[in-house]
Amino acid sequence: MEDIERLKKLAGIDNLPVEDSMGENLSLHGTKKAEYQRKHNVRPGTDEWFKLWFARPKLTGENPMPKNTK
Repeated sequence: MEDIERLKKLAGIDNLPVEDSMGENLSLHGTKKAEYQRKHNVRPGTDEWFKLWFARPKLTGENPMPKNTK
């Protein structure tokens, strides 16, 4: 058992927090996107759907939900 603990420490995974999602609540974002998809009838496989689910607004500045009147 000592070897496993040593390996974990060397790998830097011995004291990881339980929820390590870089400060974002992923289920909250997914729920908002799913609600937007239903409300605006966004169909899977369309350009709008890919933009909604795979856009990186923090990286590119694009708005994945342009019809949102928030």
